[in-house]
Amino acid sequence: MAKFENVSIAKAANIFYEGNITSRSIEFQDGSRKTLGIMLPGEYELNTINKEIIDIQTGQLEVMLPAEDWMEVSAPASFEVPANSKFKLRVKKLVDYCCTFVK
Repeated sequence: MAKFENVSIAKAANIFYEGNITSRSIEFQDGSRKTLGIMLPGEYELNTINKEIIDIQTGQLEVMLPAEDWMEVSAPASFEVPANSKFKLRVKKLVDYCCTFVK
């Protein structure tokens, strides 16, 4: 889906790692949430509360999910991160992403 309609967008950005990862939160009429963001090249460790589906629109990274080895991900592609977990990223080329939070 290239476009979302009938959503609310938070004005304030979500900023991590001194601005190397940024996103904006959007909420749909049914209460579901996504973030749209950018990741600059670097290495990061993130954690989840809900299950997340991360869709890579452009760019390239490696991800290490819990109890797994590093996996290369190049756009267009997606991967899922379990709820209540930590995962690592090695961003190789600037990544434009959409993250869906699954309850």
